[in-house]
Amino acid sequence: MKFILIIVLYLTTQTVFGQTSYQLAVLKYSGGGDYYANPTALPNLVDFCNVNLGTTIAKETPYVEVGSPDLFLYPYVHMTGHGNVVFSASDAENLRTYVLGGGFLHIDDNYGMDKFIRVELQKVFPDHEMVELPFDHEIFHQKYEFNGLPKIHEHDGKRPQAYGIIIDGRLVCLYTYETDLSDGWENSEVHNDQPNKRQEALRMGANILMYAFSQ
Repeated sequence: MKFILIIVLYLTTQTVFGQTSYQLAVLKYSGGGDYYANPTALPNLVDFCNVNLGTTIAKETPYVEVGSPDLFLYPYVHMTGHGNVVFSASDAENLRTYVLGGGFLHIDDNYGMDKFIRVELQKVFPDHEMVELPFDHEIFHQKYEFNGLPKIHEHDGKRPQAYGIIIDGRLVCLYTYETDLSDGWENSEVHNDQPNKRQEALRMGANILMYAFSQ
């Protein structure tokens, strides 16, 4: 069954630059954390990419459970929240199979997730450690040029960091920390971010999608 799902995901990702419409999703997880935070974020990023990158991403961005076979229908899955995260053994296996089959997982700490997600990612990738991505990594140099992640919200005042899980030379999971990109993707009235900060967040998000679909 998993083999069939990997084939479906592979075929889905092949249409991205052929201008066939495709869909992104938000990851729904257990543990009590607010996986539903930032409901306008991913739809706004989709709109930005369709206008500025010429993509044809569907505007609907459904929630998909981490252990569901439906996970394999989406080439990119976004995860965010402020609190606890718990992956069961079957969740971890499903998520690992998803990324090994060609899927891309982007986790954006919305402040408060860090100490939980680091533990849970060890279940998903027991043989791979997160590494910090250098400023010359390709993800920062797609359509838009960045010297590392932009700082959208201050939180603890730490520098923003991009971490990744790299398997067989492919970045399969991106974890963005102390930046709050997805807050910057939200409707302007939600956080009252300055227009330049929202543009930085959306442009970095566009770079992430470009990179994810070009691997």
